[in-house]
Amino acid sequence: MNLLFLCTGNSCRSQIAEGWAKHLAPDGWSIESAGIEAHGKNPRAIAVMAEAGIDIAAQESTKLTSGMLERADYLVTVCGHADEHCPVVPADTRKEHWPLDDPAKATGSEDEIMSVFRATRDDIRQRVEELIQRLKAEQ
Repeated sequence: MNLLFLCTGNSCRSQIAEGWAKHLAPDGWSIESAGIEAHGKNPRAIAVMAEAGIDIAAQESTKLTSGMLERADYLVTVCGHADEHCPVVPADTRKEHWPLDDPAKATGSEDEIMSVFRATRDDIRQRVEELIQRLKAEQ
């Protein structure tokens, strides 16, 4: 199984999804994330994942390539912009959309912003767990 998570800038939501999927997916699954553009990694996303015991600091912020799309068995878009601007996927690639708000747009104190990041992290973990369970049941 080759999973691909797609976001606008591959800096936060798709990075978190990649980290959870790598941690939770069965051995042998390939997990990637990419963006319509590459914006670099968000330090708060790295921090909240570290709190959960997942190190995503070494993951790269990458721009989507045709090769990534061709390899993907299952594509998950994690924001509306990526869903709307995603190139046409190969006919045998399944696609799902998760309409996640961007925690990088959170405002307020640092504690309030980090709370939004933690909520996003936890939401993505639940979605990734459910997706993996569905895909494993189909295999």
